[in-house]
Amino acid sequence: MRSRCLRLLLSLALLLFGNAAFAAQRALLVGVSELVNQPQSLWLQAPRNDVMLMREALLKQGFAAPDITVLADGVSGAALPESRAIHEALGRLLAQSKSGDFVLLYFSGHGARWRDGTKRYQEPDGLAENFLARDVRGAVGVDTALAGGVRDVDFDAWVQAFLARNVFVWSVFDTCAATSMTRSANAGATTATAEGPADDEVRWRGLRATQLRGAMNTATADAPAPTAPPASQRVARARYVAFFASESHQITPELRLPRKSRGAQPQGLLTWAVVGALERRPATWRELFDGVLSFYPPVIDELAQRFPTRELPSPVAEGNLDAQLFANSAVAASTRPVWRAQRSGDTLTLQAGLIDGLQPQQEVRLAATMEDGTVRSAQARLLQADIDSARVAVPPALRALSGAASWSAAPLAPPPALALRVRSDKGLLPPRMNLDYPASVVSVGDAPAPGEAPADVRWSDLGAAGQRIEVLSPALRSGSEAVTQVLPDQAALRRRLEALARLKWWTQLSALGNGSSAQVDGLEAVLEVWSGERLVRSEPVQRAGASLLPLRGGERAALSVRNASGHSIDMVVVGVDAQGSLRPVYPDDPGETNRFERGTQGAPASKRFELPWFEAPGGRLLVLASTASPYSSPRLFGAGPMEAAAPEVRVRGQLSEGKSRQTFAAMVHWAGDAPPAK
Repeated sequence: MRSRCLRLLLSLALLLFGNAAFAAQRALLVGVSELVNQPQSLWLQAPRNDVMLMREALLKQGFAAPDITVLADGVSGAALPESRAIHEALGRLLAQSKSGDFVLLYFSGHGARWRDGTKRYQEPDGLAENFLARDVRGAVGVDTALAGGVRDVDFDAWVQAFLARNVFVWSVFDTCAATSMTRSANAGATTATAEGPADDEVRWRGLRATQLRGAMNTATADAPAPTAPPASQRVARARYVAFFASESHQITPELRLPRKSRGAQPQGLLTWAVVGALERRPATWRELFDGVLSFYPPVIDELAQRFPTRELPSPVAEGNLDAQLFANSAVAASTRPVWRAQRSGDTLTLQAGLIDGLQPQQEVRLAATMEDGTVRSAQARLLQADIDSARVAVPPALRALSGAASWSAAPLAPPPALALRVRSDKGLLPPRMNLDYPASVVSVGDAPAPGEAPADVRWSDLGAAGQRIEVLSPALRSGSEAVTQVLPDQAALRRRLEALARLKWWTQLSALGNGSSAQVDGLEAVLEVWSGERLVRSEPVQRAGASLLPLRGGERAALSVRNASGHSIDMVVVGVDAQGSLRPVYPDDPGETNRFERGTQGAPASKRFELPWFEAPGGRLLVLASTASPYSSPRLFGAGPMEAAAPEVRVRGQLSEGKSRQTFAAMVHWAGDAPPAK
């Protein structure tokens, strides 16, 4: 009997944990140093070293040698990294992958951007990103796909194919897109690929289309182009993380690393930093990326002195950064934001402030990560919170720490002043509320205490008849009267309260943005009304109202965003439809970046977003944006895509001193009593 019980328990354990126990970790490492159809002056030195450095790091992390595929020129035993070989290797990796597996897709080499009229989805600046395979061929036309390149849409298709199999994907691109060169006023000018003395040369990754030439041997040009997996229904990127060496308009270097080391060899800066950060034993992707950033300052400072006219790279990360490292899990360790901080004496400055949900005197947890990965932490209270920054004193217990420590801060709890206040006949809240910082819900009594804000919502449990809520706050109502709804069950009640909590924060956020003196110069957001293919009327979102709404028969709403600020923009666009449901607009996937591409007055980055849900009174549209200077943290303002499986917070670059970032905020509210549009 006892033996049968043990066998039964063992069988149950295998059923429950079998997938995790037999999950595989695989990697495809691609390094392209030589572009055989291009001048040798465009070749790189480091990609062959990068793939081997990454391979050694993965072996230390527990990857099995047979599960690491290397495509690189100049590496013994590796296949050549040609376009067809890359696609075939991705196909084999996909065929091997099963639910619960983990894959790393790593690419080191040149990147470039130009117009590709074959793309279904067009970027805000109209340019497509391409990774240059060994056999890349030019010259490239104005609206053509690149021969011998791997396009951004191809990468996306491969990532989606892995995600559809429940495989966790980590992508690393130690390359760049060189948008700033593509947009150069003198498109035919030659930009140096290599600079500096031969014994300490710096090579820059990123080429213009005009620098490439056609293949001398066209025998392979007539062969069918390799293809990515066919498009399928998109999968939310809850099991996805990506690291990029730079923003789309920047170039990234390769140089001898570690600096001033006798054993230094040419390496890509991102690759070298990733490998160094892995040695600190991070637990999550966020901790790994924070470690990557800590390797950048001394190298960037040196490059800035040597090449003062270069715009140096700001690394980018996106996806479920709070997931466990090298695991297949969509569960985040925490969805609370973590802001990097910079120390000056006994004070830390956070590049986050009122528009990120911080409040004066709010309690935060400070963490100092040492070079060996050791973390020291302590609680502290904010000294000051401004529109986009905050200051806190270094706690006595942490003041003696080394200046090499990397600092961060996280809130202990959402600020009570921003919470949705709910009065209920039971004095309780529905269980399992799911909200991202700083939105929250609190229960309040029938009569507010002196100085206490009144309730925003009244909730009554009607038993079998449902759940009744009455919106008391005028700021949360569509018209001038209180709105009463009877919802069928507690699940519907939770969703409605969560939507109202977010709406309360967004309303306050819009007021903060409108009240700040700084706006984003060169950024335009216009609400448009279309009838078929004809633009009927439009108005900036800051002033959109009675002149545009309501919509007439056959009309539809759209949002047009035009960035000519000269900066990349951290932007979030989100809405609430007439039924109170939340509608993410940009980004529309929680795993995608909210970085809107840089544009200038001469070459603006623009995109139009259709708003099919914005069709009836009660709808709202919120647009939030902030300039993203190099080495700055990103902003989602607590208003990113609503997806329980993945946290909102992304990280772009690292903290830098400088002037306050400009902020843009506007909310369009289709009130129920709006007069007819003219």
